[in-house]
Amino acid sequence: MSTEEHPAAAPRSLAEALRGRDDVSLAALLRSRPDLITPVPTDLTQLATRAGTRASVVRALERLDRFALQTAQALAVAADPASYEELLGLLAGDDGDPAVCAALPHALGGLREQALVWGGDDRLRLVRTARELLAPSPQHPSPTGLGPTVREATAGMSPGRIQEIVATAGLPSTHDSVSAVASLTALFNDPARMSALLDEAPAESVEVLERLVWGPPYGQVTADPAPRLRWLLDRGLLLPTAPGTVVLPREVALRLRAGRAHRTPEPVPPPVEAAATHRPQVVDATAAGQAYTALSTVEELLKDWHEGGPAVLRAGGLSVRDLKRTATALDVTEPVAAFWVELAYTAGLLASDGEADERYAATPAYDEWRERPAAERWAHLVTAWLAATRTPGLVGGRDAKDRTLSALGPGLDRSAAPEVRHRVLTLLAGLPEGAAPAPESVLARLRWERPPRGGGRGFAGPAPSGAEGAPGARGSSGVGGSSGPAEGEDLRARIARWTLSEAEMLGITGRGALSAHGRALIGAPAARHPEAEPEGPGDKLPVRHRPAPVPTPLSPAEQATATAAAARLLAPLLPEPLDHVLLQADLTAVAPGPLERPLADMLEVLADVESKGGATVYRFTPGSVRRALDAGQAASDLHAFLAAHSRTPVPQPLAYLIDDVARRHGHLRVGAASAYVRCDDDAVLSEILADRRAAGLGLRRLAPTVLAAQAGPAGLLEGLRAMGFAPAAESAEGDVVIARADAHRTPPRTPPAPVPEGPPVPDDTLLTAALRAVRAGDLASTTPRRPAAGGDPGRGELPRTTTAETLATVQAAVLTGEALWIGYVNAEGGASQRVIAPVRVEGGFVTAYDHTADEVRTYPLHRITGVAELADGQD
Repeated sequence: MSTEEHPAAAPRSLAEALRGRDDVSLAALLRSRPDLITPVPTDLTQLATRAGTRASVVRALERLDRFALQTAQALAVAADPASYEELLGLLAGDDGDPAVCAALPHALGGLREQALVWGGDDRLRLVRTARELLAPSPQHPSPTGLGPTVREATAGMSPGRIQEIVATAGLPSTHDSVSAVASLTALFNDPARMSALLDEAPAESVEVLERLVWGPPYGQVTADPAPRLRWLLDRGLLLPTAPGTVVLPREVALRLRAGRAHRTPEPVPPPVEAAATHRPQVVDATAAGQAYTALSTVEELLKDWHEGGPAVLRAGGLSVRDLKRTATALDVTEPVAAFWVELAYTAGLLASDGEADERYAATPAYDEWRERPAAERWAHLVTAWLAATRTPGLVGGRDAKDRTLSALGPGLDRSAAPEVRHRVLTLLAGLPEGAAPAPESVLARLRWERPPRGGGRGFAGPAPSGAEGAPGARGSSGVGGSSGPAEGEDLRARIARWTLSEAEMLGITGRGALSAHGRALIGAPAARHPEAEPEGPGDKLPVRHRPAPVPTPLSPAEQATATAAAARLLAPLLPEPLDHVLLQADLTAVAPGPLERPLADMLEVLADVESKGGATVYRFTPGSVRRALDAGQAASDLHAFLAAHSRTPVPQPLAYLIDDVARRHGHLRVGAASAYVRCDDDAVLSEILADRRAAGLGLRRLAPTVLAAQAGPAGLLEGLRAMGFAPAAESAEGDVVIARADAHRTPPRTPPAPVPEGPPVPDDTLLTAALRAVRAGDLASTTPRRPAAGGDPGRGELPRTTTAETLATVQAAVLTGEALWIGYVNAEGGASQRVIAPVRVEGGFVTAYDHTADEVRTYPLHRITGVAELADGQD
């Protein structure tokens, strides 16, 4: 029968099924499986072949939600092809679970969209590779816990033994093994006859079946099985598969399970529940305060590394000792310190300097970042965090080679991190405004949307429970899934937990609830308002979601728009920088809030930070005042600065301290001899020589007012200051060297690029061009054509005609308006088939409408290998 007579004929292959799709459906396929478009396939046959490769199918199966995966697993244990009613029975059971009945069309539609299933509802087919991956076998058991069919289990059994089983089961004998197996299968599939057979079974035998029914279906028996096992073996309810090994046939298990392939179908995603609800204003204020703390922490980190940070390990990264030192300086735990270090690195604010003694330091981008408004600085950090594949939570763990993973080192990239972060925040956005989620409900939802990887072939659903060996057996094979959490499950769950804590530290959430600027950051719609707003952990707010496709992260343009909106919402909530402090008589200054940049920078030189919190306390000491004098400030400058920026009068003790240190500052001068000390007062030099603490400096008098030292200038300055003096360094010309804190910066560096999980999702422009090329290529490869003068080439071969024949055929097509099939070799030597409609032939060139490219093109005649006319009715 021809397709013209029966236009609705069922497709015979996946390629034919794809040809029956419209462009919208094909675009959805390529968007959900972007690996199929890298590179663009030449036609739909190649697309179908690529969609059936093992790597592509595994990637597609790993991205299914739990119920879609259960649907695919049920199809793998069903007949091939299977009807929709048979699939529904495997998932809903004999009782017909209403939730499964409602969810199955959506799940099956998703499998069809991703080209994992094809065919009509009367002939559903799972692609061959997916069936091989999901179908049960002794080496790779199915997550359904089902075993082989009766036909598969008896494939190696002797005909005589099969006839004995048929007779013992009360069935008439047959003339061959095939009909005997069919008779036994029909018995097990018949609910009434199966119930009658089980009613005759001893209670111990029924207990054996109950142990095996949900998997693993395999067990081991001795050479002389117990009577309860012998009764089952004689009737085919257990079948031997190898010496000492028996299996529960699939048909028997399904009857015992009331027709269900899975013990617990999960058609509906688990809800994300709220553990507590707070007023939105409280959430936003808390998040804003934490956002400002995040900015301060990053600045404090890089100020600590201002003159050059820790050394880079030979293998890359930060040493454990340096991470501990950084955690102490920031007054946080080591995992939190690793997070801030990695965040600064991801945002491009921190990098290695590339010198011979390589060290970490701030980048030039850090100086630009510091000058931006606080809200924009926060937006820069959180945008980098959302897109980063580097996962700070892994620091301190071990890699595949049992090496410690260090902060800023290699091996911290996890491709799933951006997706998990975005999805966690999206789930939080689905809660009512001010609602903080229960972490376990978030993890449960993520496990449903992306079941953990496991099983023997790279992925599986949940392992069948109740997996025990048969009583009286020597044990079971232990099949049915891993004994502990799979690596994928553990990693995604840990990333989700880290996301919840990191979002709180960054000020995206406040008290566990997503803030208004956090919603804007991910482009989420306005929040739903709860009917009540209790302020306690006991208020549970279950939220149910439809099983819809998991949203993908925003495109770069969309993310930039969303980030700008989040910054605008955050800006009014951040505290305004202050231009004053409160000086106190105990030589301290209190900053009641964040300070303006020039004021903060000067105070950091003039005083030491004593405590932080809602207010920062600075303490003035002789050392801190000397540090300001070393930086080029005069005593009068310091008095004027304090008077201008204090809301209280400058205390007398502080004024005395400044004057006293300034009077002694620079009285001694240190230069390079190796080093020398110069002083106009020779009594001071005599005092230094007599001090036993100066023994390590190697001092000797060169002149009444000059001492030479074996120590270098820096060591000499430090030693004299430790003895209570206030020396000043001088240059070779005798001028005082102003000791400003020289900021060490790396050369310009680009932030680390995220490591993608796979090919990116194609945009609309690429999809449109790819679909046009695939459609045209398919037309060229499938359009019937008349035999050419040089013979009819086989499928996929280019037509071959002489130049004269090609020219004559093309000229005739110009007159008749017919389309032609040509072979063409481009300037790079690439050969292709094309369907063209010639418009003009002149000067050795053919101008034609190219159906393959969907545009008018010009082809040199000498590059056309041959030409053939299309069959009648195909132009």
